[in-house]
This record gives sequence, structure tokens and C-alpha cells, in this order.
Amino acid sequence: MEPGISNQSFIFSYTDFTLLGFPGISRWRPLLAIPFFSVYLVILSGNSLIIHLIYTEKTLHSPMYLLISVLFAINITVSTAILPKFLLDLLFRLNQVSLTGCLLQMFSIYFMSVCESGVMLLMSLDRYVAICRPLRYHNIMTKRFLLSLTFIVIIRSFILVCPFVLFTSMVQFCRSNIILNFTCENMALLSLGCGDTTKPQIAGLIVRIIVTALDGSLFFLSYSTILYTAMKTVDNKSRHKALNTCGTHLLVTMQVYVSGLVSSLVYRMEATVSMDVKNLFSALYLIIQGALNPLIYGLRVTKIRKGLVANWRT
Repeated sequence: MEPGISNQSFIFSYTDFTLLGFPGISRWRPLLAIPFFSVYLVILSGNSLIIHLIYTEKTLHSPMYLLISVLFAINITVSTAILPKFLLDLLFRLNQVSLTGCLLQMFSIYFMSVCESGVMLLMSLDRYVAICRPLRYHNIMTKRFLLSLTFIVIIRSFILVCPFVLFTSMVQFCRSNIILNFTCENMALLSLGCGDTTKPQIAGLIVRIIVTALDGSLFFLSYSTILYTAMKTVDNKSRHKALNTCGTHLLVTMQVYVSGLVSSLVYRMEATVSMDVKNLFSALYLIIQGALNPLIYGLRVTKIRKGLVANWRT
């Protein structure tokens, strides 16, 4: 029997895997370390800089900015769960991962992704109350209420992600032990499974429906109401401020959901799309948005932009 393979009812199941991201350019794969390391540096520096600004600047200690800092912390966590391992693979071919390690990485990525959706939902709620119920804003969006909602987001993410990771761990992986992706994505791992993979697929579909359809509908409802209220505002300055702030949140939200949906659809095009293209869309969804978010908020949100400029000058 080969090392790393267990025998259960005469069905071999691999317990160690090889991550092989961008398999079609194997000769040039080490060169991918340059752009991916550069993106990782941008993610770490850009997100950390704005988190530090929000933490140290008392005028930014409001729910909206605190939620932005949580969103940026998620960006750092997701990229750190993926990129160091991938960079070691590119530079030193250290691309072996155990099933346990793969499942832990999968849990970290999807747990944080569901948390991200929840945090963006809280941001839309914050903007809804601020613009549509301005006189009651400070009574509603208290620190205690915000902490309670954040706790609910964490619990929801745990409840949604745990079942499909648990079901995935029960699958027999006998087709191959080579994962044609730079990270342990659920669909990439399940493609190696033999036998019944219905449970993890259904659990994953439920997560996708809740996060995309339910959260997306709530986003659409809240921002539609916000835009309607803002357009009725007589004061042009207040209207412009509301539209600018909500436009920034809406841009980031659309970026996350569209890239996630496209990545999921591309991965299901077995015959027409190469694995390199699938890897590229996975990178756009999981990594690139973490580098774009600090740029979007840093340029479009006035208080953050002014704070960064002031810190730069000092």
C-alpha cells in the first residue's frame, strides 16, 4: 500500500495531496511568485495601514469605520491562509498538504468569506439607519448592538461552513491526490472524490444560496431604500455625501459577489475552460479583492483619505 493511503472496505482514500496551481504553465510557475508576493505585500500593508488609522483616530470610532476595519482584517486573514503556502510551492515546490491541513484551509477560507458577507450586510444596515433613520441612529447603532450583530455573524458563519467541511472530510478520495488549484477549494477537492459526494455538494449549495441569494437580496433592498431616500433629500451636499459613501460600499459589495459568482460558474465549465483560467478567477475572488478594497476606501471615503494624507505628511 502506498504511503498516505488508507484501505477501508477495499476503497483507497488519499490522505495526502499535492497542490498544483496553474498547471498549464509548469515551466514558468516560479515566476508567478513575483506578482503574488507583490499582491500579498499590498494586502498586508494597505489593509494594516487603514486598520491602524481607524484604531488610532478617535473621529473614526463609529460603527461604519469599525466595520470597515473588520472587513480589512478578514482580507488579511484570507490571503494569509492561502498565499504563504502558495509562495512556498512556487519557490521551493513545497506543495504537499495533508487532508486535515486541506480541510483546515478550506474552513478558514469559507468561514472568513461568509463572515465577509455578514459584515458587508451590517455595513448596509448601518448606512440604512444613518440615512433613512438619522434621528434614531445613535440610539440604534450602539456598541452593544453592533457587538451582538457581529457575534451573530460569527455564529452564522460557523453553522453554515462546518457541515459541508465535515461532509467533505467523509468523502473517499481515490481518483487522484493532485489538486489542480493553488488552494484547497471545495469543488477542486470534491472532483477527486469517488462514491457519493451528494451531502457536501448540497451543503455547499445551501451556503451559496444563503450567502448569494439571501444576503444579496437584503443588500439590494437596503441600498434601493437608501438611494430612494437620498434622492428625495433637498440638501445637495447631504445627498452627494450619502451617495458617495453608499456608492463605495456598493462597489465593494458588487465586486465581492460578482467575482464569487463568476468563479463558481467558471469552475463548473468542465470542458470549455482550462484549469489555469479557473485558477485565475479563484485568485480574483479570493485574493485580488483584498488588495483593491484599501484602494477603493482610501480614495473614495473622505475621512480615511484625509487621515492617510495627514499621517503621510507627519
